[in-house]
Amino acid sequence: MTTTADTTDTDKQAFVAKLKSFEGKAAGPAERGPDPVNQAMIRHWIEAIGDDNPVYVDPDAAADSVHGEIVAPPVMLQAWVMRGVRPRPARGASGGNARDELMHLIDDAGFTSVVATNCEQEYQRYVHLGDHLSTTTVIESVSEEKATGLGVGHFVTTRVEYRTDDGELVGTMRFRILKFKPGTGRSAASSDAAEERPPRPRPALTQDNAFWFDGAKEHRLLIQRCAHCGALRHPPGPVCPQCRSYEWDTVESSGRGTVYSYVVNHYPQVPAFDYPLPIGLIELEEGTRLVADLVGVEPDDVSVGMPVEVEWQDHDPDLSLPAFRPA
Repeated sequence: MTTTADTTDTDKQAFVAKLKSFEGKAAGPAERGPDPVNQAMIRHWIEAIGDDNPVYVDPDAAADSVHGEIVAPPVMLQAWVMRGVRPRPARGASGGNARDELMHLIDDAGFTSVVATNCEQEYQRYVHLGDHLSTTTVIESVSEEKATGLGVGHFVTTRVEYRTDDGELVGTMRFRILKFKPGTGRSAASSDAAEERPPRPRPALTQDNAFWFDGAKEHRLLIQRCAHCGALRHPPGPVCPQCRSYEWDTVESSGRGTVYSYVVNHYPQVPAFDYPLPIGLIELEEGTRLVADLVGVEPDDVSVGMPVEVEWQDHDPDLSLPAFRPA
């Protein structure tokens, strides 16, 4: 006698087998970046993230470095071939491809929501001005059905290779997404019995940043300072980006600053947070910036340049974090 449970398990196994048949297939045709590596895009990038390394923009400094010429920041790798807001079909493309077929198959099974989970990059060499990059993408793996906080779903991992026009491999990237069924996560639990709110996610403590979280427990907003040249830096790191010294101490911030930039997060929702969740990039009056929750203000009332001041939030005995409210 075949039970409903047996039938369901058999159907799931057949579905997973169909998904895994896509593993190893090319996701689609090769895609060539719209522009070669160029100085203008590099300049925009480093100004946006505050990277002052001169080898990216100063020909003399680059010539005196181990590179011998201007190079692009390695983490820009994806930017050189990234599709635009309204991407044009890849040259030679005709209709669908394996990635589209896989996504349609997953969507049709009810896994219609998507979130990017992580990205891993490896660099074979720095890219130089004039390099023109293309990508080839392979569907590396599709997981069995997994239960996550967002819902039940399947992780899809693709492997992207970045090559120059002459075929030289300069980098690779693994990109992983979760395709999940909406309404099957933690928020779908019965409202008849309210669940206890889970604790805030724990920070990844290292030898470099432990001092900052220890200071936060004492409601002290600490900034790492190079003991050699006096430059301030945040987030904390092992070496001064200005003079390369490994020696450092700290200064205590006043906790005053302005909103340099911000986002209002609506989804995906994590049970430990309230939504909508305004998050600000705060420029402290000492000159460094940090990311923190914005409190005491409606999301629609947040604005760039708004003066703010720190408000400490004790989430539990082991975790205190700074938030910022309008000053």
